[in-house]
Amino acid sequence: MSPGTTLSRHPARRLPATLAKVTAGALVVGLAAMPAHAGSGADGPIGTVARTVGDARFEPGPCPRTADPVPDLARARCGTLTVPEKRSRTKGPEEPEGYGSHGGRKITLAVAIMPAQSRSPAPDPIVWFAGGPGDDAVSEIPMALAGHLNRDRDVIFMSQRGTYSADPELTCPNIDRFNARALGLVSNAPSTGRLHVDATRACRDRVDAKGADRSAYNDIESSADYDALRKTLRVKKWNVFGISYGTHLALNYMRLHPKGIRSVGIDGVLPPSIAGGAVTWKAAREGFDGLFRACAEQPACNTRYPNLKATFLRLVSELEAEPITTTVTVPVHPEPVKVVLDGGNLVTWLTSATHVAAGVPRSIDELAHGNPQRIAEQLAGGKYSPQAIGRVAHGLVYGIFCSQWTPYESRADIVRGGRRAFPSFPRSMLANAPQLAWLHDDCRAWDVPPAPPWIRDVTRSDIPTLALSGGFDAQTAPSNGAYVARTLSRSTAVTVPYVAHVVFADSVCAQTITTSFFARPTAPDTRCLAGLQPPQFEIAP
Repeated sequence: MSPGTTLSRHPARRLPATLAKVTAGALVVGLAAMPAHAGSGADGPIGTVARTVGDARFEPGPCPRTADPVPDLARARCGTLTVPEKRSRTKGPEEPEGYGSHGGRKITLAVAIMPAQSRSPAPDPIVWFAGGPGDDAVSEIPMALAGHLNRDRDVIFMSQRGTYSADPELTCPNIDRFNARALGLVSNAPSTGRLHVDATRACRDRVDAKGADRSAYNDIESSADYDALRKTLRVKKWNVFGISYGTHLALNYMRLHPKGIRSVGIDGVLPPSIAGGAVTWKAAREGFDGLFRACAEQPACNTRYPNLKATFLRLVSELEAEPITTTVTVPVHPEPVKVVLDGGNLVTWLTSATHVAAGVPRSIDELAHGNPQRIAEQLAGGKYSPQAIGRVAHGLVYGIFCSQWTPYESRADIVRGGRRAFPSFPRSMLANAPQLAWLHDDCRAWDVPPAPPWIRDVTRSDIPTLALSGGFDAQTAPSNGAYVARTLSRSTAVTVPYVAHVVFADSVCAQTITTSFFARPTAPDTRCLAGLQPPQFEIAP
């Protein structure tokens, strides 16, 4: 997420160099096989029985559409959860009868349940909270299964309201396309900000045209959705695993609906009590410093790229004053792509490039010697990838940011956070924190009421919790894990070194810790941490 040049709020999970080749999306249809385990009592396996509880109804049915093929859905048990869009809302005088009981119109959320690998699985499943905000949980099934999260338990995936496989889906491809085109603009220029907000208004109009209530897309309603899912599936106890923004939702869910939660794992921690631009600046500093420190401690890297941190900070200030404009080609775009490499875009690049840390020192060194191509190609490849277009539910993104964040954090707070983290950066950069460009301007255009002030309260709980962080995480600060653990009385905070945002996706050690935690929530196995090694940084000739 680029200061002043992007509207996408979900953290990039990969740089283009690491993306698998693009595949066409496919609609998965038909009921999948239903192995008879991890059942919900006499009714049979979880997700095979239609049930209404209060104002929510679960119906077994076909698996949802996905933007890319998810072959594992062939063995999933699928269905939908129907819930009120806004639970506190009553029918208005101009709305027809039958508009929906218990608070107005209904929305539908896709559900997919992946069976456990074990023949004798534990009775308490895991429910997956997707990242973003705005990512679709069903699309994250491959990540969960690659880490063997379903080794001993069924894993339940439900699309959060507004996301790709929900109805309505509140994606805004116009924002994603602007995000790509804006690489050719100066990040922090007021003219860029105006275009940025124009794209947000167009998204708002698209959401309104679908009849959606913009004020109903937030943690409060989403938490109630998951509570309704647990009840309609007749699950007595389940475990929660959230990644990135999913940790934000999980921490609020623990406060709002603690009943029925056996344990909670959170990876890439974003605490609701401090979420916003200031902590995003802090995250960038901590993740960058972790990577720079690893290079300095590796003799070959330190010899070839001495003073890497100082070089990077100098380049940010120089490029913010005098940007470099270049053109690059990317495989998925027929025409050359213009990239303006300024201080904002350089920070944006490194925020994601921590995922491919081995090449970072070489790329910074090349830029310092007048060659911006590798960095520009990575920026453009990510923004123009088909995987970056039409996937994020911006209606949910802005619903959360504009009701739960901006009412409780001023522009001055963001600037102060930037100054604390990066005192050498020009003031022109500081109001646009990484991943959160023009946030207050966007939220004025989005126009939703603030959430209640208690939404910013610290989460206090005795539910066993695992807080995972990555030492190179420049998107949610590594220190956030220890921050939330202070008020979670039965928590374990673990930082996995040399790994970026969402360690479960990239670290076998993190996967081992996570599965051991769900087996024994008060005593996860962390022995693998002792053998971890830093990446072998690329050394240019």
